[in-house]
Amino acid sequence: MSDALESDAGGTGERLLRAADAAGEREKKYAARKRVNKVALAMSLVAMLFGIFWLVWILLDTLRLGVGGLTWATLTQMTPPPNEAGGLANAIYGSFLMVLLATFVATPVGIMAGIYLAEYDPKGWLGSLTRFVNDILLSAPSIVIGLFVYAVVVSRFKSFSGWAGIAALALIVIPVVIRTTENMLLLVPAGLREAAYALGAPKWKVIMGITLRSARAGVVTGILLAVARISGETAPLLFTSLSNQFWTSSLSGPVASLPVTIFKFAMSPYENWQQLAWAGVFLITSTVLLLNILARVFTRNRI
Repeated sequence: MSDALESDAGGTGERLLRAADAAGEREKKYAARKRVNKVALAMSLVAMLFGIFWLVWILLDTLRLGVGGLTWATLTQMTPPPNEAGGLANAIYGSFLMVLLATFVATPVGIMAGIYLAEYDPKGWLGSLTRFVNDILLSAPSIVIGLFVYAVVVSRFKSFSGWAGIAALALIVIPVVIRTTENMLLLVPAGLREAAYALGAPKWKVIMGITLRSARAGVVTGILLAVARISGETAPLLFTSLSNQFWTSSLSGPVASLPVTIFKFAMSPYENWQQLAWAGVFLITSTVLLLNILARVFTRNRI
């Protein structure tokens, strides 16, 4: 009897010692994880502060140099010769017109392609090929798109034109809208589709009345982000629409745009051109900031 009691006591003691050792190992691992977490958190905060520092610096310089050159003449007069008074009215109008028409052309194409990828061919070979091509377009530098449109449109018609600029900007908008539309439609619960099919609704009506309506906030967000992106694109317009010193409503010839005008004026040695360039930077920055705020507002209500 005494031997059995001693054996049980020894076994219990060994189990307690092993439990204590295991608890000590867990404490050591937990302490190591806490140290790694603190280091990672500190590095993340440093990276965030680094990015915010440059962002704030850029915004402050834009405000300091841009607001001073923003007058009523800046918004109503044409781009001037060196050392003369003038404004950016023709460049603002040209940018607005090309961005508006490019968005008008590219948005339906992007939405319909996104619907096809999400609803009709999510795993087929054509859908996979379309996604692959769309990813290439999405990551392609804008100057490559500008050179492509130059080779296809400008060199063929022997003239720079606003239509070529619209085509280049539309090619930038389409992949963004496709990706956003597809992702937003895939987030719609399958139960909504099944309930509509159970009621006898055809597929096109389910897409228009259920899935697309449920994902409309995300789709609108993608469109706004695409517009924000092309609003400041310079490289594609240098090879397509070029520029124009005068007010023109015809898109068959060179058309002034705000990014190209900023590029030209900022590189010049003339003080009035540099001041107008900073005013243009302020206008583009304000527009892009407003579009991003609108995108965030729409994102609040997404599914």
